[in-house]
Amino acid sequence: MRKFLYASLSALALMAGAASAALAQDWLETAGKPFEGKEINVVFLDRPGYRAIIKLLPEFEKKTGIKVNYEIVPYENSRERQVLNFTSNGDLTIALVDLVWIGEFAENNWIVPIDEFTSDPSITDPNLKLEGFFPLLLEAFGSWGGKTYGLPFDNYSGLLFYNSCQLKEAGFDKPPETWDALLKDYAPKLTDASKNQYAFALQSRRGETQSADSFMRVLWPFGGSLLNEEFKSNLLSEASQKGLTFRQDLMKYMPPGIVSYDHAEAVNALAQGQVSMITEWSAFYGTLTDPATSKLGDCLAVAPEPAGPAGRLPALGGFSLAVAEQAPDDLKKASWLFIQWATSEEIARPYVEAGGVSGRTSIYEDADIKAKYKFVEPMVASWQKGVPEFRPRFPAWPAISEIIAEWGTKMMLGEVSTEAGAKEIGTRMEDILSKEGYYDGKRELLQ
Repeated sequence: MRKFLYASLSALALMAGAASAALAQDWLETAGKPFEGKEINVVFLDRPGYRAIIKLLPEFEKKTGIKVNYEIVPYENSRERQVLNFTSNGDLTIALVDLVWIGEFAENNWIVPIDEFTSDPSITDPNLKLEGFFPLLLEAFGSWGGKTYGLPFDNYSGLLFYNSCQLKEAGFDKPPETWDALLKDYAPKLTDASKNQYAFALQSRRGETQSADSFMRVLWPFGGSLLNEEFKSNLLSEASQKGLTFRQDLMKYMPPGIVSYDHAEAVNALAQGQVSMITEWSAFYGTLTDPATSKLGDCLAVAPEPAGPAGRLPALGGFSLAVAEQAPDDLKKASWLFIQWATSEEIARPYVEAGGVSGRTSIYEDADIKAKYKFVEPMVASWQKGVPEFRPRFPAWPAISEIIAEWGTKMMLGEVSTEAGAKEIGTRMEDILSKEGYYDGKRELLQ
């Protein structure tokens, strides 16, 4: 009798487990039924991560009956496009939130904290698992002022891409571990200006590329920062000046006209063999492995960005998806369903295989994924530690970015010294922050 009871209980447990698994598997279909026929709207970029999710969209639309309308907008216009929509009570139901827009979007109440949705089990994935995201990504891209607004989507890390064949020919069997080694040991042996061959290219075109991808990249690893704890300029500190001076010293090992290089030019310089190393976003891996756009072949190798005196603090880039406050309640819920699905563990593998970069930890533990994509292990290593405010995420960043872009460019061109340029940026930046209310207590010192 006891054996029969145990067997019966075991069978019931198995049935309950199977039912629970089925419920979890079918949650999206069940949750989507009330919103069948609804349409939600979002801005996408012309980048691999968005092309990947577009390939998978039919699955979501079939399961839920919800139509996803997307407009592909150049990155340079994407913030303006969304801000105009939000301030005119437009039709966007989802916000695509860049790392540096989270403060602006949250403080203007354009996006909704996720706890307004997670409290409702009828529209929340039972396998949502916020702890399944890399903590750095959830904090940097989706959170502001202690609240979570968005889930990480299309996230990048700065990595060192290099031509292992050129390094080997120069006598190196591995990439530089530190920026100091790159400058003093590697760069002289990898540069031959007479052959138009250079060690390194740092994308530095005036604009966000200069401010975020060039200027800020040499602050943090050297122990510097844009601001101190009182939100005053920290650019004249010894550590910040060391980083900015390092960039000037490295320029003699970069191609002429490096100040006009955007991402595409830097990536192409490595792809065509003109330079041996670049620090670029992980998203460019596909470009560098494609024979149609790259000559590297098996010579392509990937490593974490070099470390500075303050450690390895690589660039962070990417986005989160958040529900737009302006959307009607039913479309807010429908949008929340899409956001969960697009960032879920369930589709992480097909998303990555389609060319996207998931913010979920579990997919990168799979041996075949690590073996197939060389960028995975360096990227995962870079996401273990980083600076969420690598680029300040407050609303004032766009205005400050323009100032840094102008004077950072002048520094690189030798039109001003690093000290004079830093002083000019600091003065103008503090004027903006004063007007924004950071010094009289009207705003919290959040970045």
